[in-house]
Amino acid sequence: MRYKIVMIRAVIFDLDGTITRPFFDFDAIREEMGLPADSGPILETMAKMSPDQRKRAEDILSFHENRAVNESTLNDTAEETLRTLRSRSIHIGILTRNRRSNALAIARKHNLTFDAIVDREDGPVKPDAFGVLQLCEQFGTAPSETLVVGDYLYDLLSAKAAGAIAVLLKTNEKCDQFCKYADFTITSLDKILQIIEDKDWQ
Repeated sequence: MRYKIVMIRAVIFDLDGTITRPFFDFDAIREEMGLPADSGPILETMAKMSPDQRKRAEDILSFHENRAVNESTLNDTAEETLRTLRSRSIHIGILTRNRRSNALAIARKHNLTFDAIVDREDGPVKPDAFGVLQLCEQFGTAPSETLVVGDYLYDLLSAKAAGAIAVLLKTNEKCDQFCKYADFTITSLDKILQIIEDKDWQ
């Protein structure tokens, strides 16, 4: 089935695993926090902790997040893709469950420019629609004019919940289980330029 698309005016990216190469081992972080492997998403689990437990968990998470910044490397084609989007006056947003300070540190380290960032302290985190809608409002774009690009299920669910276009960046075989939630599946970031240029999607 073919259908006509609107012009894409904004692209919202996840940070770790999308702009940068995957770094976090969340199973290992849970173990360090003393959490069961099946305890679920870390941020949501931390929200239910006692103040003392949460402080310790926050310190552990902060250590790993800072290390992720220091040791970060960009995903293939990330720099040139962002540069091309900017040359076309397409807004570039970051939606992350990380901290804003770390997103800014990534930008400084790799000489990148993001037009806006929504982090975990701004409101409900992915998979909630909040971050996508917040960035669309800042950019003055409709969700239907916006690509949301990420490597994990929550990126796709947040896009769908907001009415945006969900793009899965497939970085490993585990991503196969998320494909059914994506409007598009790509293997490198520069492929989003083809999505934007192709006015008739299959």
